[in-house]
Amino acid sequence: MKLRVATDIGGTFTDVVVFDPDLGRYTTAKAPSRSEDLAGGVMDALGLVVDDPSGVESFVHGSTVGLNAFLQRRGERVILLATRGASDIYHVARGNRLDMFNIRYRKPVPLIPRRDIIPIGGRLDCEGNELAPLDHEDLRLAAERIRSEDVRSVAVAFLFSYVDPSHELAAAQILGDLLPGVSISLSHQVASEWREYERTASAVMDAYIAPAVSRYMADLSTRLNDRGMEAPLRVMQSNGGVISARSASERPLQTLLSGPVGGAAGGVALSEILDRPNLICIDLGGTSFDVSLITAGHADSSPSALLEGLPVLMPVVDIHTIGAGGGSLAYLEAGGLRVGPESAGAHPGPACYGRGGTQPTVTDANLYLGRIDPGYFLGGNLTLDVDAAEQALEDLGARLGLDGERLALGIIEVINAKMSQAIRTLTVERGIEPREFSLVAFGGAGPMHAVALAQELGIAEVIVPPDPGGFSAWGMLQSAVRQDFSEAFFRDFADLDTTEVEARFADLGEEAVSSLLGEGVDHDRISLIQRLDMRYQGQEHTLTVPLPNGSSPSPDGHLEALRRRFEDTYRARYGHSNPEASLETVNLRLTALGDVGRPLLQPGYRPDHPSDAPSKTTPVLFASGSYPTARFHRESLVPGHAIAGPAIVEEATATTVIPPEGTATIDEYGCLVIKAPPI
Repeated sequence: MKLRVATDIGGTFTDVVVFDPDLGRYTTAKAPSRSEDLAGGVMDALGLVVDDPSGVESFVHGSTVGLNAFLQRRGERVILLATRGASDIYHVARGNRLDMFNIRYRKPVPLIPRRDIIPIGGRLDCEGNELAPLDHEDLRLAAERIRSEDVRSVAVAFLFSYVDPSHELAAAQILGDLLPGVSISLSHQVASEWREYERTASAVMDAYIAPAVSRYMADLSTRLNDRGMEAPLRVMQSNGGVISARSASERPLQTLLSGPVGGAAGGVALSEILDRPNLICIDLGGTSFDVSLITAGHADSSPSALLEGLPVLMPVVDIHTIGAGGGSLAYLEAGGLRVGPESAGAHPGPACYGRGGTQPTVTDANLYLGRIDPGYFLGGNLTLDVDAAEQALEDLGARLGLDGERLALGIIEVINAKMSQAIRTLTVERGIEPREFSLVAFGGAGPMHAVALAQELGIAEVIVPPDPGGFSAWGMLQSAVRQDFSEAFFRDFADLDTTEVEARFADLGEEAVSSLLGEGVDHDRISLIQRLDMRYQGQEHTLTVPLPNGSSPSPDGHLEALRRRFEDTYRARYGHSNPEASLETVNLRLTALGDVGRPLLQPGYRPDHPSDAPSKTTPVLFASGSYPTARFHRESLVPGHAIAGPAIVEEATATTVIPPEGTATIDEYGCLVIKAPPI
């Protein structure tokens, strides 16, 4: 066997997808996530579909360990070593505010207090020239304090280390000798870019989550090896690529958004397969709702991100997340109905799970409305308690003066409104028209709400991929090994020396190729993408622009082509440009991709037991009334068969709701394509 496996940990379930190249088929499964033993949940899910892990050739994992440690403030205590005279950079932060008219604004709480910042003597100027030597005595005293207080993680962020890292490297050598076993994060390795506050914050974040990520990777690797798996463990990164578990332990910040990015990676692959360049991807699970954009076949991304107001300098796929999911709790607040962000999770879960939950959730509402078959949830592996859901809804409804049906419809309406607004945040608020996109719905609950969201936004087409509950894990199987490199490069664009640009990219390229070879990628499967951060002179922020034809600019017109590309990008982002203004470059960026195989969907999909007949017809309540609704098993539907709404399409990992006047068909790849009726 040469199985390719991917797992994705969600707040409620852990998904696993297995591709068997001999059969050309995918197998998916879900197991409840273990909040206190995430690796155990992964092993539970793997055991459902893989009897012998020694047959696994590739294993990719979406880790939520670092993100959970940050969001729950359960990371390691960190000591920050900063340049004397500028050690308060992390707490001073930025004076600008994105929500300047918010009278309730509160400055983001740093991950470490001022008392855990130790000033260190030594100074470089902005060009990397040494103004004062590194103070070794300061480092020795800092090490004594770190040892005496049993601190296990240290961040080092010195001024201008992105230009010359010699002081940080020397500090790491001294601390490593004095503090064996202590995790050390160097700012120039975490983010080799200008912006002292952002680079310092990134180093602190890296140090904060590093021990938890390292322990988890070691634990999962040990369990997999004990089960006989010899394949290398790879981890999804925030940038949409994968990396070895060893590298993830060394650079934990790169895994911060590991889980949600799998869906965007799947969207990129689906865009290529279906020849639909513009997609809005929505991932609705039990706890959260994630939105990402695919434009012109590429995931919308950024060189930095803000997490709860704290900056991180690393390439990330732009994902907007809100607390909304099948497990979102409905409750009474200030006399009105509220839904989420609190979630019932996997334990106790929604009331209908029969595990002790008493508050109604979105899943309870969908069950009560007839949209979920209580005997076919998770393919029949979990029988839902209709009476418990009804009781939970009626208890809350009595307090609001609503019967069960009106409350259930209200819960769905509230959660749909929150999700529609989340989509608008990434589209309408940025000048992007959602009507020009198709909506791709996945996650266990995504297809259930997708058509209603499409109607609200005026989107005509909804695509539900095969096994939507495991689509994020499937996306991880489509991802290349990826490493990103950057280097400060402040130059006036008019005086840009193309020879210097080529030489600097050549140096970065050598480092990148060496890094990917160390990840086990064959040399002939490595490709490099070169880009420049550019801006108008006098501006604060930059745009990242690919070099024409993937090569460095040259005097024969490439500079002009690069300028036109910047103007086009600027105009698309802001609605205008200024072709007469002077430009400057800020950073060189190089992305190294290693192709490790992509088991894409293939045309010619055929079910094992084809049938166009519904399994049964049941009443389902929609906003416009109750309708007799045909229920189909998706694994029986043949390509080309048209389904007229109202209808329900059920499968092991999800349920798709097709409202009255909607139509759907299965395409040659096994995707369910729905035409959403206008409202």
